[in-house]
Amino acid sequence: MKLGVNIDHVATLRQARGGAAPEPVYAAAIAEQAGASGITVHLREDRRHIQDRDVRLLRETVQTKLNLEMAVAPDVMEVALQVRPQCCCLVPERRQEVTTEGGLDVAGQLAQVRNCVVKMQSVGTVVSLFIAPEEEQIIAAAKSGAQFIELHTGSFANAKGESEQNFELDRLIIAAEKAHSLGLRVNAGHGLDYFNAHLMHHVPYLEELNIGHSIISRAVFTGLAQAVREMLDIIK
Repeated sequence: MKLGVNIDHVATLRQARGGAAPEPVYAAAIAEQAGASGITVHLREDRRHIQDRDVRLLRETVQTKLNLEMAVAPDVMEVALQVRPQCCCLVPERRQEVTTEGGLDVAGQLAQVRNCVVKMQSVGTVVSLFIAPEEEQIIAAAKSGAQFIELHTGSFANAKGESEQNFELDRLIIAAEKAHSLGLRVNAGHGLDYFNAHLMHHVPYLEELNIGHSIISRAVFTGLAQAVREMLDIIK
């Protein structure tokens, strides 16, 4: 498995003071040099952390690949079509949420999602859909034309006790197998940390884990490069 590092919370810290530091572009460079296979940022509609200028600068400077998380929203879509990131991941978004809660309802808005997929693919961007490990959503994802799904691992990460964790892990395994059978490639992310990421080795066909909060949190104490290297050791 590869590691995509989400640097949203570097921008969260910057926005807390409204200044220029810390600079997400620098964070991306450090993460790449430490071995990250890609950089992920979420351009939210409310621009609470990552800003348009960040996305444009990262597209110019990231040497691996830029993965842009985005809602199916006109203003964000306009930026994405201009920037043309190597990858994008369509996610659900509610302004009142602290972080992305649950997966995208692809089955309930298939036409809208398919339209976004077609537009992004037309500029050369590989499209992923951030979905819960549910058969209905996986089937809809295959119908959308997206190349990837990213399995939402939040329920797994928040599981209490071994029994509940194993139940959620089984759901991810079944979902990955179903996605693979339909021709979809599979990534995963959300809530993964230094204590549970190693269990993702049980999930077949996973190509990449996208991890942000736990790495940035650890970086406060160890430095970002060391935090990335420690996570890489776990998932390898």
